[in-house]
Amino acid sequence: MIIDNLSAQHRFEKYFWTWQGYKIQYAVQGMGKPIVLVHGFGASIGHWRKNIPVLADAGYQVFAIDLLGFGASQKAAIAYNIDVWVELLKDFCSEYLQEPAVFIGNSIGALISLTVLAKHPEIAASGVLINCAGGLNHRPHELNPPLRIVMSAFNRLVNHPVTGKFVFNRVRQKHQIRRTLYQVYRDRNAVTDELVDLLYEPSCDEGAQKVFASILSAPPGDSPNELLPQVESPLLVLWGADDPWTPITGARIYEQAATAGKDITIIPIPGAGHCPHDEVPDKVNLEIINWLQSY
Repeated sequence: MIIDNLSAQHRFEKYFWTWQGYKIQYAVQGMGKPIVLVHGFGASIGHWRKNIPVLADAGYQVFAIDLLGFGASQKAAIAYNIDVWVELLKDFCSEYLQEPAVFIGNSIGALISLTVLAKHPEIAASGVLINCAGGLNHRPHELNPPLRIVMSAFNRLVNHPVTGKFVFNRVRQKHQIRRTLYQVYRDRNAVTDELVDLLYEPSCDEGAQKVFASILSAPPGDSPNELLPQVESPLLVLWGADDPWTPITGARIYEQAATAGKDITIIPIPGAGHCPHDEVPDKVNLEIINWLQSY
C-alpha cells in the first residue's frame, strides 16, 4: 500500500496489482455495490480525487485504476488499443469484485466503459459516460483530406525515434499542459497546480514517450454507434455543455438510442468542458448518486 502525494483533502490509499506481468496501480474506498472509475487519455486515478470520497460516502465501494501506460501503472512497450484496457478491466473485476459493477468513465475512459458494457455484460451492471469519446483516435473518413495529410505526417513524427522524443518533450511541459487544460476546462480556476502535476508526473516515467506514440497511432476501436445496439444495461450520459473536444452534439446518438427504447438518461452539465467530473464535481457527483439510487 502507498499513500498518494495529493493535497490532504484529496488523499486516499493506493495499491498495486500485477496483470500479465505488468504493474497496475489501483485505489479502493468505501463499502457497498462496486463502482469502477475509468480515466481518460493522459489522466490517472487522481483525476477522480473529487469523486471517490463522495461516491464512497454515498454507500458504494469505489475502485479506480490507472490503465496500463498511464498514471503510476507500468509504461509497457506494447501496441496499445481499446481491447487491451477492456481485457485489463475484465481481469481486474474477476480478481477483486464479487458482483457486476457500475462503470463510470470520462472521454476515452467512457468509450472503454461502453465497450465493457457491450462486450462483457457479465461484469457490468450499468454505466455512466462522461463526455464520451467517439474513438481512441479519429477515423480517416472523419477528417477532411488536408487534415488527413497533416495527421498522417504528425503520426510519423511522433513515432520516429528522434522527432518523437522532441514532440513528446514539447507537449508534456507543464506550461503546455496548462494551456491545453485552459482549452478544455470552461473554468480556468479548476486548472490548479495539483491538476497539472497529475498529468505531468507520469510523463517523466521511463517508456512514457513510447506509450504516447503508440496510443496516438492506435486504431480508434468500435464507435459508440457500433456499441450501443449491443448494450442492454442502463446508461447515464453526462456531457459538459461547453466541451470543444467532444462537443455536446455527440450526445445525439444516445438521444436516438433512448428514443428507440434503450434505457438511457442524458443530462447536460452547463458551464463545464471536457472533464465535468473534475471541473464541477458537486454537480456531477449529485447526478450520479441520484441516478444510481433511482435503481
